[in-house]
Amino acid sequence: MSYYFNEDHEIFRQGLRDFLQREVAPHIEQWEEEQRIPKEIWKKFGDMGYMGLNYPEEVGGSGVDFFYSVIFAEEVSKLWSGGFAVTPSVIQYMSSTYIYKHGSDFLKEKYLKPTITGELVSSIGITEPGAGSDVANIQTKAIKNGDHYIVNGQKTFITNAVYGDYIVTVVKTNPEAGINGVSLLVIDRNAPGVTAKKLKKLGWHASDTAELWFDNVKVPAENLIGEEGQGFIYLMGGLQLERLIGAVGAIAACEEAIAYTLQYMSERNAFGRPINKFQVLRHRIVQLAAEVESLKYYNYHVCRLHNDGKYAVKESSISKLLSTEMSDKVATQCLQFFGGYGYMEEYKIARMFRDSRILTIGGGSSEIMREILAKMIIDDKQYKNEGLAINYAKSPGGSETVNNTNTNKTQDVMAFDLILIAIQERAASGAALGNSLKFSMGENHIHIDGKAGANQVSTENKEADCVVEIAPEDLHAMLTGELNPMAAFMGGKMKIKGDMSVAMKLQTLFG
Repeated sequence: MSYYFNEDHEIFRQGLRDFLQREVAPHIEQWEEEQRIPKEIWKKFGDMGYMGLNYPEEVGGSGVDFFYSVIFAEEVSKLWSGGFAVTPSVIQYMSSTYIYKHGSDFLKEKYLKPTITGELVSSIGITEPGAGSDVANIQTKAIKNGDHYIVNGQKTFITNAVYGDYIVTVVKTNPEAGINGVSLLVIDRNAPGVTAKKLKKLGWHASDTAELWFDNVKVPAENLIGEEGQGFIYLMGGLQLERLIGAVGAIAACEEAIAYTLQYMSERNAFGRPINKFQVLRHRIVQLAAEVESLKYYNYHVCRLHNDGKYAVKESSISKLLSTEMSDKVATQCLQFFGGYGYMEEYKIARMFRDSRILTIGGGSSEIMREILAKMIIDDKQYKNEGLAINYAKSPGGSETVNNTNTNKTQDVMAFDLILIAIQERAASGAALGNSLKFSMGENHIHIDGKAGANQVSTENKEADCVVEIAPEDLHAMLTGELNPMAAFMGGKMKIKGDMSVAMKLQTLFG
C-alpha cells in the first residue's frame, strides 16, 4: 500500500472516513427511502475541500494528486448506497471536469468555483432514448442564433438532473457534420423550456435520475465549453477518468460486501456449526476475495498511470470491464451466502445486489469496453490524448508535476525529446546497422549513421539509405512495445523509402 499511499494520504483517509460516518452514514437509510439527497450535504463536502480534490487552488480546489481521489472513491463506495456514491462522482469526475479542462474563465467563475464549494450540483447529459454508447448519433440540437443557441431535444438516465443546478450537455451544433458537429454546452437546469421527469430505478435509490426535455431552450453562446465541433474529442478523453473512478468504487464496494458476508458467515449456524466451516462456502468466499484483491491492485496500477499523465485507454477499459463484472459476481454470490435473508431489504447485501447491476451498463457497457479492447488488441488501433487530463500536483512516487495545460506545441517537443532519448539508448546498446536510416516525423527527424562501426544518432535532416516516415505517437508506441514494427508497416502507419533491407534491421532497435 505504501507504494501508492503515503502518510498524508492515510491521514486524509481517516479524516474523510470520520466525516462520512458523522455526516452521511446515519442518514443513508432515510435518503434511500426518500430517494433524495439534500443539497446541504454538498456544501459540507465543499467546506471540507472534498469537491475539488484534483483542481488547482486558483479555482478553489485542493491541488492534490490523484490518489486522494482514489481514496475518496473508495470511502464513499463503502457506505452501502450506490446512489449516494455516484452523486459526488458525477459532480467531481464526470461533469465539472469538462469546464475545468476546456471551459472559459467565465464558465469557471460562474459554474466551476461554486461547484467546488458545494453550492452548485452538476450533471452530465449524454444519453438519449435512441443514443447511449453511440454518442455520435445524438439528436439534441443546439442551433446558433445571434448570441444564443436554441436547444431542442431529449436526454435520459441523467444523474443529478432533477435536483441539480446545471447540465453539461452533449449537443449537435452542426447536425450535418457527424462527430465533428458535436459540442458541449452548459444548460441551467431551471432555464425556461427545460423539464424533467424523475425515473423509477431498480437500484441507486438515493440518487435522482431524470429524463430531460429541451423545448426551444435559449442558452447564451458564452455557455459553450471549448470550441464548437470538439465535443466528441473532449468526451473521449473524459470518459477514461469516469471509468477509472467507477472501477475503483466497484472494487471498494466488493471489499465491503465480502467483509459483511464474512461477519454473517461467522454468526450463522447450520447443522450445528458456523457456515464459515463448510468447505464449499469457505473456498467460494476466498476465491472472491482473491479476485477482488487482484483487481484492486491492477486498478491502483492504472491510477498511477493516470496520475502520471498517461492516456491509459486500454488499461482504464480493462479496469472498468473487469471491476464492474466482478461487482456483479460478488453481489450475486454474497447474497447466496445469506440464503433467504439475502433477499430481505433489512440486509444490506440486497441493496448491493440492486445497486451493482447498473455498473456493467453505465459509463460504457461491458460490450463497449470489449469492443474498445478488441480494436486496440486485434486491430492495433491507437487513441490519442486529445481529451481531458488534469494537472496532478505530484505522483505518489515523488515525480514532478505533469503539466497537462501546456500548449500542444510544447507537448510535441517533449514527446520528441523522449523519443530521441529512447532511440539514442537503443542505438548505443545495439549492433551497428551498417547503413544509414532516418525517421522522418514531419518537421522533426532522427538520423542514425551506423556505417562506422557504431550507431551515431543526430537530429539532422540528412540523406539516408532508408527513410521511415512515421507519426511521433506511432514511433513512441513501437519503442514501448505497444506497436509491432511489422504491424505498423502492414497497417500503413509507417512508410519506407529507399533500401528496404535497412528497414528490416529495425527489429534490432525495437526487439
